[in-house]
Amino acid sequence: MKIELTEVLWIDQYQELSLADLAKLSGLSETELNELVDCDAIMPINTNSTEWIFDAGCLAAAKTACRLRNDFELDTQGLSVALTLINQIHHLEMQLHDLRAQLPGRIF
Repeated sequence: MKIELTEVLWIDQYQELSLADLAKLSGLSETELNELVDCDAIMPINTNSTEWIFDAGCLAAAKTACRLRNDFELDTQGLSVALTLINQIHHLEMQLHDLRAQLPGRIF
């Protein structure tokens, strides 16, 4: 039997992360994160500042990007497209859930 150890880190949804923190926690390099920001796949809270700050939602997106890069060997342009599509699917699922909740009898 193989026992795998994992590390758990609890991130508050209001926690703010620097670019270095995001790189360390996500597994992506700062260069890759810069390119994803340039492609608008990941958006810092303070876009006009020289030192970007990211929210916890960006960590989830960056970790997803890291898994996609590792599993499918995607470059940053491919990661940007994939993250954009995943984000659109998430928003559409939320809208569908809200619309279904408005139906009489709550048909799911």
